[in-house]
Amino acid sequence: MGHTSLGVDPFVSQTPSTPYATANSTPFNPPNTLDRIYSTYRHPRRRHSEAQMPRENIGDLSAKKFAELLSGPILDIFVGPEGRQWSLHQNLLTHHSRFFDDSGLVNGTPKRIKDNKLDLKDEDPGAFELLVKWLYQGKIDDVSWMPKDVKWEYAFKCQKLYLLCDTVGLSELKNQAIDQFRRGCHEAGLVPGPDEMKPIYEKTPPSSPFRKLVSKIAARQIMDPGSEKDATSYRECFVQSPDFAVDVINAIKEGSGGSLFDDPTEGNGCRYHEHEDGENCHKTVKFKDMS
Repeated sequence: MGHTSLGVDPFVSQTPSTPYATANSTPFNPPNTLDRIYSTYRHPRRRHSEAQMPRENIGDLSAKKFAELLSGPILDIFVGPEGRQWSLHQNLLTHHSRFFDDSGLVNGTPKRIKDNKLDLKDEDPGAFELLVKWLYQGKIDDVSWMPKDVKWEYAFKCQKLYLLCDTVGLSELKNQAIDQFRRGCHEAGLVPGPDEMKPIYEKTPPSSPFRKLVSKIAARQIMDPGSEKDATSYRECFVQSPDFAVDVINAIKEGSGGSLFDDPTEGNGCRYHEHEDGENCHKTVKFKDMS
């Protein structure tokens, strides 16, 4: 589950709440658009040769075009270890992503579509539910309209949706997913812990904005004097992914504002000697005064 966040941060609540506390009410006025509020961690623009052509929003299609997408063959998709099944219109699927076109390769790898069946056993069924809503309606739910006690759960589901979109190649929905993740963390007053961060570094490329996001969250938790967490909290993440360790250290450097701690080679103290705490050395190395 999420971990309480302390202090002020652009993507974490300034007034941490108790996990799963019940919200008093939902917002009366619709929130500002996600495009206005959250853009820092959107996926960078890909090279033209790698990018898919922009698709018209499914909700803006003509009735005739939408009806055409809902005709033709049905693709049976089995998601998660239990193989939860969805039967979806393949024309609609391929309208959104070439991943669902069974006539080619994805990153040089043969498609897994055979006899109108696709196996996605490594993906999360809850995240796939959000994908299905977006495929047919062109949108996903906004976490700001949800009770506070479900905001973190939805945010974490959007993290899994982001990973799913990485698999099937839906950059537009990835951007919406990371926006909802950040907003959910902010409004719940919670951030992901080490266990929730591991999949990001397991399943995304080094350039992923989600890596940048979670490494900054970890760095801030380590730096926060009011937090119980320190670097040892992320030991398993560091062992699993040296990239995570590098990203966190760089985030700490960036967040420190360029301030330096005292020069450890300066002075004649015995802080680097081996002896009991509080014990003073009778012999101390004397350094030549270079001033």
